[in-house]
Order: sequence, then structure tokens, then C-alpha cells
Amino acid sequence: MLTIMLIYLGLGAVVGILAGLLGVGGGLVIVPMVVFTLTWQGAPSQYLMHLALGTSLASIIFTSISSFWAHHKRGAVRGLVVRRIVLGILTGTFLGSCLAARLSTNLLEGVFVVFLYYMAFQMLTNTKPKPTRGLPGPLGMFAVGNGIGAVSSLVGIGGGSLSVPFMAWCNVTVHDAIGTSAAIGFPIAIAGTVGYIVNGLNVSDLPAYCLGYVYLPALAGIVAASVFTAPLGVRLAHSLPVARLKRVFALLLFVMGTKMLIGLF
Repeated sequence: MLTIMLIYLGLGAVVGILAGLLGVGGGLVIVPMVVFTLTWQGAPSQYLMHLALGTSLASIIFTSISSFWAHHKRGAVRGLVVRRIVLGILTGTFLGSCLAARLSTNLLEGVFVVFLYYMAFQMLTNTKPKPTRGLPGPLGMFAVGNGIGAVSSLVGIGGGSLSVPFMAWCNVTVHDAIGTSAAIGFPIAIAGTVGYIVNGLNVSDLPAYCLGYVYLPALAGIVAASVFTAPLGVRLAHSLPVARLKRVFALLLFVMGTKMLIGLF
């Protein structure tokens, strides 16, 4: 058990830095690493992705708070954006987690692999939408929030991979988009975690120390380290060449996605 906790502590340290540095919430790393570790522990294969997704979203509750506060102190969070999008985020994420609970692990893993490749391509090419418009009104933001929330719950992320490009397209500066994304990650994580807990409560053959589809030892290890390293990621975001770092991270995503894809067959 000590070895397992050390693995999750190390994972949490990396996740916290990524949450502050790249605005991706860490889920892109948490999900495959939790899948690999649970497989090594001998967890039931039919629930691997459900546990990884639920645990990822639960951990983002804590990393998003730490990252959001650090960005807020730098004035990089747009409150109006958060207020207009939060209701759609909550409904979309909860409904998405309910859908995910009814899908097979293989299907969820396939969706996640596709998303990893998409993110790797976007980061390698540094693809950015042209800032050609302003933010939509309340109804438009509600619709966008539903879409971001639903996809986030299906792949276990805090939504930064979707909300940052969306805000950049709407003429929000990069630093403000990353900071606001950290704030948006909190309601995504709350609604998604509730959905995965509720839908997993009556599943009888989950590993020990599970709360629904949230694996508590992994959550504890990831959170214990990540809340301390997220502010470090924020400081790095304001001083390092983030575009170059994203390309390195993209290669890591490609490797993890390929490993998961091979595992499907």
C-alpha cells in the first residue's frame, strides 16, 4: 500500500504543476495513470475507466481551488464569464457523468484515447482559434457550458482543454483564459464527482475504499501533493515559454494514448 500511495503522491505533484502551468486541470494525466495503477492492483477491468474518471474529477475539486486562487491574486479570472457559464457547466457535467456510468470501460477508453490524440495534435501544432468575436450572451454561454461540461465528464478533465481555446476565440487574453478556466474547473469537478458517486453507489464489486466511482486512496495521494504544486505551476506559467512546454506535453499524451489504444486490443 505504501508503494501505491507514493505513486499517487508523485502523480499529484505532476498534476498540480500542469493545472497551474497549462490550464488543463491534470485529468489528461490522472486518468491514464489511475487506469494503469488500478490494473496493476487487480481492480475489476469493467470499472477501470469509471473509477479513473470519477477519481480524476474528484481530485480536480481541490486542484482547481488552489490554481484558481493563485490566478485570482494575479487578476486573471473573469467573474462575468464564470457566472454566465456555471449553470450550463453544472447541468452538462452531471448529465454527462450519468451517461458515462452506463457506458462500457472499453468505449470510455476509446473516447479518451481519441481525445488524447486530439489534444496532442492541437498542442504540437499550437493550433489556436483566431480571436474574431466576443463572448456570447447568457443563453449562448449556457449552451457552451453544457457542451464543455458533458465532454469534460466523459474524459475526466477540468474543462481547460476546451474552455481555454473557446475563450481565446472570443478575444480573452491567454492568461485570463487560463485563470478563468481554473475557476470553471471547480463546478465541473463538483457536478462530475457527484454524478460518478451517485451512479457507483450500488455497484457491489468495486475495490475497497471506493465511494461510488471515486477511489479514495488515489484521491488522497493526488490531492495531498497537487494542492501544493499548483501555485508553482501558476508562477511558471508567467515566466516560462508555455508553447514549447505544451509540445513536450503533447508527446507525453501521444505515448499514453498509444499505450491505452494497444491495451484495448
